[in-house]
Amino acid sequence: MKLIFVGAAHEVTGSCHYLNACGKHILVDYGMEQGVNVFENCELPVQEALIDYVLLTHAHVDHSGMIPLLSARGFRGQILTTRATADLCSIMLRDCAHIQMQEAEWKNRKAKRSAGIDPHQPVYTMEDADAAIKRIVPCDYGKEIELCEGIKIRFTDVGHLLGSASIEVWATEEGSTRKIVFSGDIGNKNQPLIKDPARTKDADFVVMEATYGDRLHAAENPDYVKELAKILKETFDKGGNVVIPSFAVGRTQEILYFIRKIKEEKLVKGHEGFPVYVDSPLAVEATGIFHKNEMSCFDEEAMKLVRAGINPISFPGLTLSITSNESKEINFNNTPKVIISASGMCEAGRIRHHLKHNLWRPECTILFVGYQAVGTLGRILIEGIQEVRLFGETIDVRASIRTLAGLSGHADKDGLLEWVEGFEEKPRRVFVVHGEDSVCKAFTECLRMEHGINAYAPYSGTEFNLLTNKLEYEAEPIPVKKKARTVSDVFVRLMAAGQRLLAVIRKNEGGANKDLAKFADQINSLCDKWDA
Repeated sequence: MKLIFVGAAHEVTGSCHYLNACGKHILVDYGMEQGVNVFENCELPVQEALIDYVLLTHAHVDHSGMIPLLSARGFRGQILTTRATADLCSIMLRDCAHIQMQEAEWKNRKAKRSAGIDPHQPVYTMEDADAAIKRIVPCDYGKEIELCEGIKIRFTDVGHLLGSASIEVWATEEGSTRKIVFSGDIGNKNQPLIKDPARTKDADFVVMEATYGDRLHAAENPDYVKELAKILKETFDKGGNVVIPSFAVGRTQEILYFIRKIKEEKLVKGHEGFPVYVDSPLAVEATGIFHKNEMSCFDEEAMKLVRAGINPISFPGLTLSITSNESKEINFNNTPKVIISASGMCEAGRIRHHLKHNLWRPECTILFVGYQAVGTLGRILIEGIQEVRLFGETIDVRASIRTLAGLSGHADKDGLLEWVEGFEEKPRRVFVVHGEDSVCKAFTECLRMEHGINAYAPYSGTEFNLLTNKLEYEAEPIPVKKKARTVSDVFVRLMAAGQRLLAVIRKNEGGANKDLAKFADQINSLCDKWDA
């Protein structure tokens, strides 16, 4: 029974953990890396085609975004997650594929100017995303599920995003049972719309995030509505726009909730009818999924509005932009307005166009409302860069760059401590992941020295034996180095197809001789064709 840490080890994005138990190969999350990555991630311990299950904590891309690549490389197992996460992934994974394909098309257009450059292939395609979505198995919160002989799982609402969950895994081998709890991303308390994180009673081992393990959010109950209203009024009085780079799923809906209250209470004097544009097809679809899952995921405050017939995230003056033409028209309207657009870290999507039109205008405000990973455009804007490159142009940064302090889907240090101290008995060991290098070290030290918890922050590649409670391999950090590209993306895809073929052959061991002989003849025939 072995646990191997693959991604988000001393880093914030690219979450992935590998569990080998009861003869099964299991991944907990398989996320995309975003921003600047400091350390190399180890390869998956097994071929993608051999993975039996993926357990998904929530739909954010840094936890789910590489799952279609598993399908592209032969994965044919099950993806288990909550019902709301299943709904969100049905749109988010397709959106990711669309972005990959767009970027590949753009790079290929650019490469036409240079001779001898192989065509760029997307990381995965829409077909790969659709194949992954078809393998998703929606699960209810709080229900024990028998995954296979010897393994049970349960999803618990952890209050980070609609459908987000911590995952309890019970594994029994050699007459011994171990319980591992994967925290996923632990939510901030008192968020609009969704419930607070629920505690878990017990665990032998815990894998927990530490995104904000070195800091506290603002005041205990910050008045986001009042603060946002103040920013809106200051900007509108100058004749500018408030541009909000926002994650399409979760944060956008929270901002809409705040704006509905601002409009209802007429808090922006002189601009009561200000227009609001949500310029993200993904955000529009996600908002519909929020409504679909309100009964199982909304908190009591939001449910009071629902029961009264009030839509918590809709109001007069809200425009949902779907087409590219609708998006372009937003910046040709001189009326001071709110523009909410993805992506939240400004790395892709329509937000980059809105930044191009508004960053150079001193009367405008760019308002950040979520975590910005190191190296992203959002992060360097917050850090005070004076000019940026967008679409081949240099843009001066003259707009006011603001943040809505304390607004976060992640628990702060106190929230993380409250969650881990919610276990009735201290776990045998707590593994700290999903935090920047210094944060993982600081939070681990805090758990050990101040709270008496046996904590450890593994680097990618670390292997732990759950039966013996021992580290079998303690990986060292390997700094990221730029690698020379030695093989084409198409050849990598071909190699993946070969790996899948080997996995299929292994799975047919013990089959009928007649069928195996026919299979062998088909493979040999294919080899003869290409080996000529």
